[in-house]
Amino acid sequence: MSRIIAGVAGGNPLTSVPGTATRPTTDRVKEALFSRLESLAVIDDARVLDLYAGSGALGVESASRGARSVDLVEFDAKASDACQRNADLVNQILGGKKVSVHRSKVESFLERATARDVWDLVFLDPPYPLDEPALSAVLAKLSPHLDEGAVVVVERSSRSAEPAWPEALECFADKKYGETKLWFAEPS
Repeated sequence: MSRIIAGVAGGNPLTSVPGTATRPTTDRVKEALFSRLESLAVIDDARVLDLYAGSGALGVESASRGARSVDLVEFDAKASDACQRNADLVNQILGGKKVSVHRSKVESFLERATARDVWDLVFLDPPYPLDEPALSAVLAKLSPHLDEGAVVVVERSSRSAEPAWPEALECFADKKYGETKLWFAEPS
């Protein structure tokens, strides 16, 4: 069972997505990821975007640790319902609506984003079958919506190639955790 690891809502169990359509980020990877993000000082007061959110675990973890706002974007109905339950839990604990759920395809969500929609921290954990050109297209659509100093984290299989970064993004680190690999990028 996945849980919120730290922060105000730390220790609370998360609703998981029924079935096998998603790959939850393991607690081990989540702990390492958030340790890295805290060392980069990008969580506190951040505007967070969790694309292909699954259960929303990364986004709600960010809210628990002090993010200003979190947008969870998930198209699958069962996953979106899990996101909503997890968002409701964290919003209740935090005493306000910090986490919002958007049932939408990622591409459509980014196409509808306006110039005012800007994020400081973005998680992308797309389904493994999403090919590299499609991932690159999403990263290109995301780029204009990143604040200066933003961090983008892409989670893929450790067997996947490094994402093809658009000109506006530059990879500054990567880390492998068993079957999972994380890439960290920032605006160039």
